[in-house]
Amino acid sequence: MQFFEIILIIVSASFIGFGHFIDKIISTKYIIGLLLFALTLQLFLNGYRWQMIPSYLIWLAAIISAFSPKAKSLNIVVKILRTIVFLVVLTLSFILPSLLPVFELPEPRGSYNVGTKLIHVQTERDEIITKDPNDKRELLYKIWYPSESDVSSLKSEKYVDKGSRAGFAMKYGLPPETMDYLDHIKTYAYSDIPVANGSFPLLIFSHGYGSKATGYYAFLTELASQGYVIINMNHTYESLGATFPDGRIKYFDYNFQREISSGGMEAMKPLIEAFKNKLVFDKRHPIVRKAVKEFYESKSVDRWAEDISTTIDIVFEWNKKGFLKNKLELDQLAVMGHSNGGGAAGMVAAKDSRVKAGVNLDGITWGNLIDTIYNIPFLYVSADWPAEHEDINSHIYINKSTDYFYESKLLKSGHPNFMDIPFMIPIQSVAGTGDIDPYLGMEIVTKLVTTFFDKHLKNIQEADPEKIDEQYELLELKIYRGD
Repeated sequence: MQFFEIILIIVSASFIGFGHFIDKIISTKYIIGLLLFALTLQLFLNGYRWQMIPSYLIWLAAIISAFSPKAKSLNIVVKILRTIVFLVVLTLSFILPSLLPVFELPEPRGSYNVGTKLIHVQTERDEIITKDPNDKRELLYKIWYPSESDVSSLKSEKYVDKGSRAGFAMKYGLPPETMDYLDHIKTYAYSDIPVANGSFPLLIFSHGYGSKATGYYAFLTELASQGYVIINMNHTYESLGATFPDGRIKYFDYNFQREISSGGMEAMKPLIEAFKNKLVFDKRHPIVRKAVKEFYESKSVDRWAEDISTTIDIVFEWNKKGFLKNKLELDQLAVMGHSNGGGAAGMVAAKDSRVKAGVNLDGITWGNLIDTIYNIPFLYVSADWPAEHEDINSHIYINKSTDYFYESKLLKSGHPNFMDIPFMIPIQSVAGTGDIDPYLGMEIVTKLVTTFFDKHLKNIQEADPEKIDEQYELLELKIYRGD
């Protein structure tokens, strides 16, 4: 909770709870003045948000109490009921602002400021998710890039676009307006400022399935500040929402999800049983191979991999004209992603020779990648899953790489710790995050990923992921060096 939100609650609740003592030593006009002052400070310095409605009700009750003549006596039942209502509202006044707080994003550590720009592309590929046979695949990109502009007098962009906000709210059965409080979040990104002088390695980032495509501010802002241009993919109809330049919003298609996932777990039953029965690796491997090829998410990984490959085709034109002209070092192009996006990035990294490095943040590369071998540096970062969790990637990445292959685990983390979720929803049981401090977790991941790219894209000699491993107790890292 913000400071003046707490002050408002304390002042209002104190008068309701102890008003019969307070009004004996303080004049009513001063009490009213104090209540008005507390509300004015909160609204002016912290701003209105719906989570504060219970707090405003307590404040209103305090004002009414200050103006009303004191009752001589109240029935005991009325007193009990009034006390219960007060305690319930008081509890909500602390829970709601804490459950969905006005949080602080980590400040980027790099030497550059960060600019962003939206690019909309209409492809010639058929759109298979919609029912319209004439529909073509549309892609919306958010570009994050380093800038040397003076931003001291500029207002940073709002946190997360309208479509992603509304999609997130609808996912949990909430009205879209419940996400309006995100306007209070300070970001470190500035729309449409000039790109820094020089050219930079290009990273293509793919989000998680059914998540906010741009819900990775902490991660992407940090990488851009370190001197990387990032294309933030938005896989249309499989992200929570995409807000196109003409105002159209395309939300996650739940009907399509139900259609493709119907009966999909049948393919996974033999795999789950193999892990549950503790089959040895060699006997388990053919079972896993069959399951990961047949599981319905393998088609999703293929679709997203095709989106990424289409994007790689496009960036060569972007480097010839437009705001990214001569800004991209396309011989230093890498792919990365989280969850399903990490799996798609892993697929492209194995198959597209234009890709020079890849990063998978806690994703599974479903499909035909199993038993293949990378020919480029690759970094896999896993969340700290429980022992009974099926380690499918131990099979998919069995052959590692002919180059460097980094296998790491962020200890005490959960799957959402690679997103902004642990900042946005700080209650672990609700967010599904781990025990790790979210700021520390993001610091470890961004330092590891940046150092990996510094070494294998920028060829910085002193960049060494092993040193990041030595720096943090909550990071486990194994390095495999290919032939």
